[in-house]
Amino acid sequence: MSFYPNERLALFIDGANLYSAAKSLGADIDFKKLIDEFRKKGVLVRAYYYTAIVEGDDYSPIKPLVDWLDYNGFTMVTKAAKRFTDHEGRTRTKGNMDVEIAVDMMELADRLDHAVLFSGDGDFAPLVKAVQKKGVRVSVISTLRSQPPQAADDLRRAADTFIDLNDLLPVFGRDRPARDDD
Repeated sequence: MSFYPNERLALFIDGANLYSAAKSLGADIDFKKLIDEFRKKGVLVRAYYYTAIVEGDDYSPIKPLVDWLDYNGFTMVTKAAKRFTDHEGRTRTKGNMDVEIAVDMMELADRLDHAVLFSGDGDFAPLVKAVQKKGVRVSVISTLRSQPPQAADDLRRAADTFIDLNDLLPVFGRDRPARDDD
């Protein structure tokens, strides 16, 4: 990774996308180690974590993580997930955070030297290009080492640097415990 000690940087973590990429690699993320690592790399202006939350459930498995992140240096951006029934009668949950990520990155761009986007979603390629036009370097963190790959080709091409999440797991990953619900 090419980071400079005095550069102002921000993390933009697409929670669902990072979870999916880590899961595909058989790992979990240690968020304390993650934020500590980026604090060493430059002046960390902000670490955003974006996730949708299913409301109305007595227990949400994401709630303990959201609370921990909120108390430990991350700026939490959440919204209610939408539940709907698809054309085959299956109940689905949708909670896309793309607009929130794009708005925050554009608003903060004038105060950054480097944006780090944790997502492989190709929809972010135009955002990356727009932020680069403001003079901000953009690194994208996702993975190609899963089946299927989690990082869209157009997003990797747009980024100044693509970093495979698998290469960072020795720094802030941990083995994923076996679960029945996976």
